[in-house]
Amino acid sequence: MKIDGGLMGDLSEAGRQGARLEALGYNGAVTAETSHDPFFPLLLAAQETQNIELTTSIAVAFSRTPMNLANIGHDLNSFSKGRFILGLGSQIRPHITKRFSMPWSKPAARMREFISAMRAIWAAWHEGQPLQFEGEFYTHSLMTPMFTPLDTQYGAPKVFLAAVGPLMTEVAGEVADGVIIHAFTTEKYLREVTLPAIEKGLAKAGRARSDFEISYPGFVVSGNTEEAFAANKQAVKKQIAFYGSTPAYAPVLGIHGWGELQPELNGLSKQGKWDEMADLITDDILSEFAVVGEPEAAVDLFKSRFGNVVDRTMGNFAGRDEAHSRSLLARLTG
Repeated sequence: MKIDGGLMGDLSEAGRQGARLEALGYNGAVTAETSHDPFFPLLLAAQETQNIELTTSIAVAFSRTPMNLANIGHDLNSFSKGRFILGLGSQIRPHITKRFSMPWSKPAARMREFISAMRAIWAAWHEGQPLQFEGEFYTHSLMTPMFTPLDTQYGAPKVFLAAVGPLMTEVAGEVADGVIIHAFTTEKYLREVTLPAIEKGLAKAGRARSDFEISYPGFVVSGNTEEAFAANKQAVKKQIAFYGSTPAYAPVLGIHGWGELQPELNGLSKQGKWDEMADLITDDILSEFAVVGEPEAAVDLFKSRFGNVVDRTMGNFAGRDEAHSRSLLARLTG
């Protein structure tokens, strides 16, 4: 199992932070599109590292065009000498229409076409194929030598797709190189909903599971002191409550018989009662969404739950010092 570390925070520290993750033994450095651009830190980290993979987890696809992301993906993959993974997500409708002022419709179908359009663009650049992509949502039919990259020796980046529902998960299996499973996923939902959808998508494309990566940045409640453990537990409960308030994620709660919790959380979220929301996440609910225990126990529990399914993860497996952290990473990846 590969393990990724977060590349977050001050942009001026991104290069040093990436180098530190590589030195500690992480397989990948991951950014997210939250309050900052997800690509700039990876560019800086690429300058200071040699082997670690560099992933957006995620960049919002529908706030951009296939050509825009094809350019960014190509440049980062070329600059990092083949180490970039373009992790994409759809976001939810209010963010796309109200925050980004972009169109929204049929997200799974649109994402399938979006990734297919990028692959057509990369085929034009890397394989010399004529660019003639015509779809329901995107059309790309113009490419001249002036706009064709010359640094093509590393080819196109891998594309991972974030998914929760079965339709988007099936799209990931069909057209992406890997799936980023939302942290708001339980083992039961993963095995009963996610994995069958992936297999359905792979079968459509005539691909094998060995050609596909499953990334699951699961929740981990741990800590090297009682205070750190308690703080981490409360923070994770808040995260679970926040995601649980989103209607699109209701099926994850529903599979456990907790369907009535989603509208209750949603109502509290609209009132800004974030602490009250966390109080609704019982220890039983927490244990379904997170591995809970001291660092060594958390590693062993994660491996026992997901070791035969998940190819890479990004959990809170930090030790009390660098030596302890290295030991935990080796225990997880070994």
